[in-house]
Amino acid sequence: MTTTLPAFPDLGENPLDTCIRLREIGPVVEVEFPGGVPAYLALTHNAVREILAGDNTTFLRDPRHWPALHDGTIPADWPLRAIIQGGHLATVDGGDHRRLRGLVGKAFTPARVQMLEPRIQAIIDGLLDDVVAGGDAVDLVPAFTEALPMWVICELFGVPSEDRSRLRNWTSTLLAHTTPPEQAFQAQNELQAYLHALVVRKQQEPTDDLTSALVKARDDGDALSTDELVGILWLMLVAGHETTVHLLGYAIVALARNPDQLAKAKAEDRWADVVEETLRYRHSVMMTSFRFTAADVTVAGVDIPKGSAVGVVYQSTGIDEDEYGESANRFDITRVQTGHLGFGHGPRYCIGAPLARLESRLALASLYRRLPDLTLAIDPDDIPYSPSFFTIGPLTVPVNLGPVRH
Repeated sequence: MTTTLPAFPDLGENPLDTCIRLREIGPVVEVEFPGGVPAYLALTHNAVREILAGDNTTFLRDPRHWPALHDGTIPADWPLRAIIQGGHLATVDGGDHRRLRGLVGKAFTPARVQMLEPRIQAIIDGLLDDVVAGGDAVDLVPAFTEALPMWVICELFGVPSEDRSRLRNWTSTLLAHTTPPEQAFQAQNELQAYLHALVVRKQQEPTDDLTSALVKARDDGDALSTDELVGILWLMLVAGHETTVHLLGYAIVALARNPDQLAKAKAEDRWADVVEETLRYRHSVMMTSFRFTAADVTVAGVDIPKGSAVGVVYQSTGIDEDEYGESANRFDITRVQTGHLGFGHGPRYCIGAPLARLESRLALASLYRRLPDLTLAIDPDDIPYSPSFFTIGPLTVPVNLGPVRH
């Protein structure tokens, strides 16, 4: 008797409802992705944490460990191949991962990130000038929450301003599960070609940016190949801005739904707490790119065979009542944080966490200081969310600005 696997995602369902429905089946559930591709999803806080802790040993990121991807079981035009076989930092394991992470990590230490604060604040102030100039009603996604992370990450890597809209289009195309396979592969190829050209240009004409620093590390003998460098840039540009776009959008919507929490954040300058609670309450990552089991393994009492694909669903962990109690689905910036998985856990803890925290705190504090009476222009329940396996958040955040404070 053949068992029908639950579909993931369900296009007719709110993504959060999908997480809740699957978690009711079990802590780890085998699902079917579009194209009839089976994979396991970890959905509870403890199951996800267990997988993350063993990331570089039992759960590997190199897609060569997924036989179905190479033996003809999964069609060659499956759209998620463009992400899974991207050849970036997230798809290497063991010593290679530690070496590459060590090189990139030098740019993301808390001290180095703190040095960026004046420039990030200047970008925020400039964007808010444009928001105010746009009229009484503005969609904050293109004008602010999308623009800010792209500007910051592109400045960090030395991407010219005229190229930033193209980068945004490529990443949006890659991450949307509604993208036809040929378009996904085209976007992947165009993005990698662009990044390869950027590396060559920075080698010939280095400037004060992270790309030039990584090129220099490669040329000084740190054994960083051009392909590895392109892969690092790919991951930082795709993951380094998309998640912050949605973090900011989720925070603004949550504060609109919870005016008492907004009042507390304003009165007590608790924007850092807003960021942490948003990371728990509505995570920007629906699911990470797959891990692949190096052996038969049992997670949270569920057996997963060797050679299986496994995704961890961050969106589900923050509202896990076994971890956070009956108030798990309540937005509360006074909550004592006890180790949410907002930036992951273990060997692959998010390397850009200090930058994301700083960026988001400054953005929210500046937004509500400049626009203290800002309100949503539509019902929060009517806000559409991005169609993606990986990152998810509000596609639009239309607001009425109210009186402006200069």
